Amino acid sequence: MAYWEPLPELDEAPLVQPGSSLRDVTHDIARVTENKAPRGWWICFLLASTFTGVFVFCVGYLFWRGIGVWGNTSPVYWAWDITNFVWWVGIGHAGTLISAILFIFRQRWRTAINRFAEAMTIFAVICALIFPSIHVGRPWLLYYVLPFPNQMTVWPNFKSPLLWDVFAVGTYFTVSLLFWFTGLIPDLATLRDRSTTKWRQRIYGFLALGWRGSNRHWQHYERAYLILAAISTPLVLSVHSVVSMDFATSVIPGWHTTIFPPYFVAGAIFSGFAMVETVLLIARTVFKLHRVVLMRHLELMNKFLLLTSLLVGYAYAMEFFIAWYSGNQYEMAHFLKNRPTGPYWWAWAWMVGCNVVVPQLYWSKRMRTNLAVMFVVSILINIGMWFERFVIIVSSLNRDFLPSAWGQFRPTIIDVGTFMGTIGVFFTLFLLFMRWLPMVAMAEVKGTMPQADPHRHAEREAGHEPAKPAGQSVEAGFLPQGAE
Repeated sequence: MAYWEPLPELDEAPLVQPGSSLRDVTHDIARVTENKAPRGWWICFLLASTFTGVFVFCVGYLFWRGIGVWGNTSPVYWAWDITNFVWWVGIGHAGTLISAILFIFRQRWRTAINRFAEAMTIFAVICALIFPSIHVGRPWLLYYVLPFPNQMTVWPNFKSPLLWDVFAVGTYFTVSLLFWFTGLIPDLATLRDRSTTKWRQRIYGFLALGWRGSNRHWQHYERAYLILAAISTPLVLSVHSVVSMDFATSVIPGWHTTIFPPYFVAGAIFSGFAMVETVLLIARTVFKLHRVVLMRHLELMNKFLLLTSLLVGYAYAMEFFIAWYSGNQYEMAHFLKNRPTGPYWWAWAWMVGCNVVVPQLYWSKRMRTNLAVMFVVSILINIGMWFERFVIIVSSLNRDFLPSAWGQFRPTIIDVGTFMGTIGVFFTLFLLFMRWLPMVAMAEVKGTMPQADPHRHAEREAGHEPAKPAGQSVEAGFLPQGAE
């Protein structure tokens, strides 16, 4: 049996719609950048651009009036700004996981979704970096966090986890950008060769870096892609671990715990996969990518969401156990009383309901293969993950050691507008990416097809062509179950 054949014993289905040729894959993906944008794309783009305009207004107003336009108060000095930062960094994690780790483990089903995930990483990290930049109050002095001499000879505090964020997230963004662009090169050359206008040919030709598809080019490409995947893999664990240390190294009840690094990593992968599924379902419907993005890809993603949901639920339970087992009265008061019954109990209920209860639907194959259920669940998971960060930050700060210092946080319209605006920025960038760049890795998808197997024709001549189901023909468009 050839390596590209699905195993019926494992309920596997082909990774590309049976009967598809290499030309079909190229046409389905490249036509998105070559034809006029469909009406659905324009509707989404105008909506996203509107929210981007709201973001520009809110940030401009913030710079004009100062941080006081937010709802931050004593003792909740960190509120929506850092909540949104951690949420966006977490969403960006799935790109590295899908592209790097699954590539190293040779998980071939990643080929239809890895480009989405890589692009999502870039745009999510851009949105994440906005909040630390604007929450300092004087963003024009942000260069103080960089380790180079300045006019006051003030050096950054390298013992501060906030400075670790600068290096961790900056490294993650740089490596992810290189990884994403390296994977694009063969597909950019395909768009260059298919271009019918001079300006498209020049732009795609410049970005393709002279790619000609020679044996030497492929050797260098595969070596560079593997090296970048190996460099990216530790970042999946390190980046969100460093972000979690912003809280874990403090003494605030609810923050001072050693479970945060793995807890944050699991949550980041969970929310990242959910966001990938959200944008993938939209693109699959708007651009009619049913030949390339099959139900098998979506079902495997749903199984991964179920697994990470169980890990996140375990972390929630362990937080309560550790608080009880520690015997610390402040920790016990926070976890056993403040979170489930305190002033932000409703946020805790949303967190548990969306992140632990809702994904249990995916134990049913019928639910795992229902597109409407997938879309709703993926959105609810990201709502739940936002509430998780809100609960960790706000509900821990509003009640610390002294009851006399307790205080409530209430977001302002500028808080809400800034957050919704970054969602607009994210989708604006993503829609432009889908419109002008190949959103699915053509070269990698073709590598999973039977035509890419160099031994396929020899097997056919020797009489070892894989058996087809009785009465059906692959060429006639046979679709196995789950490969719609």
